[in-house]
Amino acid sequence: MSADGAESATPGAGAETVFRSRWVELPAGVAELDPDTLAPGFVAGAAACGLKGGGATDVAVLGYEGEPPESASSAILLTRNAAVAAPVVICRDECEQGAIAGVVVNSGNANAATGEQGLEDARAMQRAAAAALGAEPANVAVAETGVIGVPLQIEAVLEGIGRAAEGLRAGTASHFTEAIMTTDVGPKRCAVSAGGVTLTAQAKGAGMIQPGYATMLCFVQTDAVVDDPEAELRRAVAGSFERITVDGQMSTNDTVLLQASGASGEPLPEGLLDAVLLQLALAIVADGEGATRVGRIAVEAAADGEEAEDVARAIANSPLVKTALYGSDPNWGRIAQAAGMALAGKDGVPELGPDLIAAEGLGGSDPEAEISIRLERGDGAAHVFFSDLTHDYIRINAEYTT
Repeated sequence: MSADGAESATPGAGAETVFRSRWVELPAGVAELDPDTLAPGFVAGAAACGLKGGGATDVAVLGYEGEPPESASSAILLTRNAAVAAPVVICRDECEQGAIAGVVVNSGNANAATGEQGLEDARAMQRAAAAALGAEPANVAVAETGVIGVPLQIEAVLEGIGRAAEGLRAGTASHFTEAIMTTDVGPKRCAVSAGGVTLTAQAKGAGMIQPGYATMLCFVQTDAVVDDPEAELRRAVAGSFERITVDGQMSTNDTVLLQASGASGEPLPEGLLDAVLLQLALAIVADGEGATRVGRIAVEAAADGEEAEDVARAIANSPLVKTALYGSDPNWGRIAQAAGMALAGKDGVPELGPDLIAAEGLGGSDPEAEISIRLERGDGAAHVFFSDLTHDYIRINAEYTT
């Protein structure tokens, strides 16, 4: 579904519709493909190595089929958390970020707060995947997700990488997408075509969500020509993963990777990457570990953009507002309280009442709720997408390691 009457995507034969949020506006002429499609020229494989147990796939490899084209480019964005995981350190300090040929991922263990051994384990994963893809280690990114502070079962992971590499397949990302999930209810992926190019993406994330860049992994592939992939990715992330929160907790492992082969010879259509990443970001919020509703808080007429952002975050992360969203309770007083907390100590704050707060969206049963607040202090504005807070969030996180 597209926003504000924009042209909807036309699914291909047998395709599963991915664009469901009314907040996602698709560029004209976009066609949806089977969401498990990989962009032409890319391969992926996955295997189970025991990190998640129960025979679930939990290690995966994705990269080019053969040598990357000379036109290939890439960009990678990483968490801003000071307590970064080993794979983030490797990607940040030891990868050629503009020439990423592939990525190796495990789920079930974040390999965070694991010291020097964790770094060595991440390098071992990188070397194993590089050998499988015929690439140099510096051209392979590493991503991991799961429990923090537990040493990686590296021998099992390396064995799993070998089996994942043996099963590399062109054109499909189904096993890869399943292998990167942790508390996700289901896979988050999409594939679209427009303007002679294909763009595919896979993501995971449900809890520990707060920009910097939200707690999640996201991998994007395209055969488009992308001359400045870092600028393209930063702009798209700023309007998507940087606009969401589930619990206000910044992850140690966030990674967003864009790989562009350039094989089509065509540029990436304007707005295509933005729409895909926004839909994936909203899918993460909607899957916010027990979430049942998604809210959009819009702050207007703030003194400046920074103030608007602070107020939006305070409202979106308020457990009182989030539980009101869950209970369909249009309680504008909770919005006023959270906004006032963010504005504490500032002069000229108006009385925040129902004349400035539209809280009707909290009520009712619409799965996507709009709420807003005007501060009458200037022209600053910001918005944040957030999830409700349910009993299941507590259960999932209380039982995460026990």
